[in-house]
Amino acid sequence: MATRIRFRLYLLALLVMGGFGLLTARLYQVQIIEGPIHKQRIPGRKFESVRIPGVRGEIKDRNGITLAENLSNYEVRLNLKEILDDYRSHLAEMNKLLKEESKQAGTKYEPEYVPMRNFQFFKGGQPEIKQEVDIVEIVKRAVLPGLGKMKLVEDFNADQMRVHFRSTGGVVPYTYRRDLTFEEFAKFAENNLNLPGVTVTASARRNYVYDSLACHILGYVNMPDILQVTEEKRHEFNHYVPDEYGAQGVEKSMDHLLQGTPGKRVLEKDEKGKFAGIVSETPPGPGADVYLTIDARIQLLTEQALRKVGRGAAVVMDPRNGDILAMGSVPSYNINAFVPSVSEDDWHRYTEDISSPMFNRAINAYSPGSTCKIPIALSGCLDGTDKNAFPCGQGAQYGNKFMKCWCASKGYSHGTIRVSDAIKFSCNGFFYRYGNATGMRNIETMTELLGLNRATGIPLPGESGGRIPTPAYMRQKGINWSDAFTALVSIGQGETECTPLQMASVTSSVCNGGKVFQPRLVKKVLRKNGEVVNEDMPILRHDLTKEGLKPEQIETVKRGMWRVVNDPGGTAGRAASQITVLSGKTGTTQTGNPKQPTNAWFISFAPYDNPEIAVCVFVENGDSGGRAASPIAKHIIEEAISLQRGLEVPLEKLAEAKGNFDRVMEVSFAEGELTKYAAATDASEETAVDVGEFVPTQTAVNAKPKYVAPTIRKKADADGSVSDQNNRSRDRWKNLKLFNVFRKR
Repeated sequence: MATRIRFRLYLLALLVMGGFGLLTARLYQVQIIEGPIHKQRIPGRKFESVRIPGVRGEIKDRNGITLAENLSNYEVRLNLKEILDDYRSHLAEMNKLLKEESKQAGTKYEPEYVPMRNFQFFKGGQPEIKQEVDIVEIVKRAVLPGLGKMKLVEDFNADQMRVHFRSTGGVVPYTYRRDLTFEEFAKFAENNLNLPGVTVTASARRNYVYDSLACHILGYVNMPDILQVTEEKRHEFNHYVPDEYGAQGVEKSMDHLLQGTPGKRVLEKDEKGKFAGIVSETPPGPGADVYLTIDARIQLLTEQALRKVGRGAAVVMDPRNGDILAMGSVPSYNINAFVPSVSEDDWHRYTEDISSPMFNRAINAYSPGSTCKIPIALSGCLDGTDKNAFPCGQGAQYGNKFMKCWCASKGYSHGTIRVSDAIKFSCNGFFYRYGNATGMRNIETMTELLGLNRATGIPLPGESGGRIPTPAYMRQKGINWSDAFTALVSIGQGETECTPLQMASVTSSVCNGGKVFQPRLVKKVLRKNGEVVNEDMPILRHDLTKEGLKPEQIETVKRGMWRVVNDPGGTAGRAASQITVLSGKTGTTQTGNPKQPTNAWFISFAPYDNPEIAVCVFVENGDSGGRAASPIAKHIIEEAISLQRGLEVPLEKLAEAKGNFDRVMEVSFAEGELTKYAAATDASEETAVDVGEFVPTQTAVNAKPKYVAPTIRKKADADGSVSDQNNRSRDRWKNLKLFNVFRKR
């Protein structure tokens, strides 16, 4: 009996405890898990989610020096839909008061309407007109007077605001101002009039620490664009605030890694649609930091040296691994002019400048001239042509055209010489014959091994692959190949085109004994916590000693480059250095443009044994490689080597370099001045030669560059003027603010 009673008590207790357990579980589900849902069902209250853009990662040089960072930025944003809804609500109450007032005064009731305007659009190619809400006028009536009290009002582009409202429905905030100081931000926070739909928020603003330094490498970002976001992603939030995105340079190519992870803010609004508080917030996360291979100090020295000329480029590489230590192009532009958007005036100034400051000449292709004799010399090593001697003959006859060597204009011949001498003298007559002796098949093989005729693949948009014209290429144009074309390829003219980057890579491959490395611009990518996202290791594409060349053959070509600089009669005696053993090869090319008849090149490396640096310099409108380009390369090499020996180079902001079309006769760093129109003083100086009808106009030089459109900040227009208040409806709106209906609700 006692056992049965005890069992019943246990069963009752178990049932009671189970009931309490179920009740507790249900309460937890309703209050904790489903709490936000039930809160939304409270009449008049609702919750809205806002996407918070991630914080963009930084871009640094190989030593961790920051080149692109984020600074705090304060913006006035307008939720145009909320402003419109609030305006309509106020308008309804205002019209009630107006009607009552008219009734009491015995006057005609004239209601106030939501301002509308005609909007023209095209449908099927035909213009049509429809009416739309004049959101600009509503903002002027309902928002700007309040902002004016805090002195935060300024003229704006009304058309841009209308386009934003039309394309987004007003649910994506419109940024009215992006340049508030911290003091103005604090003033708003202190005197917040609780204007419906108006917020002042802190955001990250891109900053390029040294202004125009490395502008062609870094590129720039565009402002957030909701139209680039898929509709599916937009629906994940009530208010989708997109991220700024890379539009050019490394900012564009590494955008997927620089982008931060977005955050989320859930806002509560009361029954009248006013902000009531933040329910929850998940902060955004930072993007990864991109470390480049460039050394900011060498980059600065390179760009400063290039300012001796009006237009040109230079690439500095480490031949031991393919790292790009610097890449400069002049003229240049100030990247910070594009943050957060570029003004119409600046954009017009940059794009209409015929010297093309936004054009990266380091990755654009030009006829390489005699610098191309280096890959041609290596081509002959594939079949033993390099063992043979060939005459200069002041040139060579092809059909009815005699193609000259540059020495012919000086009244002498280089005689019968071998490849090392031919490199030293830059003898065209030799290379006409040498190239034809080894043949286009070997030339095609070698240029392919060296990475010519294709883009290197560095992460910079717009890189040219250059061109090594071949019989197959000419057949596509309906032209039969001849020995004259092979001769032109052998001196780097005709339709032969290479980029300064490619020629710097060729130089590295010769001086390091035949190792062809993939040029490398990005060293590694790290998370803020130090986690390695990506680490680019040096990639050896080819080893010429495993492709049929002997080390001594490569050494012969390398020795010829030493003789160019250090032997009497070499074409670049001005490049001889007192602090290192410098070697190189000059190049001077015809352009087909009588106003800018030649371009100048110089490829170089140092020291001779165990080279540490390879440099290519290209000068548009340069008279000769020896006088216009080699002094710049020498200066860069000597300064870079001095850095390794303890030279301190303080980094500084670099103003944009201005371009010009002056003829560059000679560059001198001794006096720090560019000597223009100077007479030639070296009888051994290589000059461009006349190869007549075989030289086409260099479209690569003269073509107008195409640019990736940035976010352009339009000028304020007439409708966006805040000084014009002569509007009857707006005046009525102001007067009616005396009613309680316009007080804060």
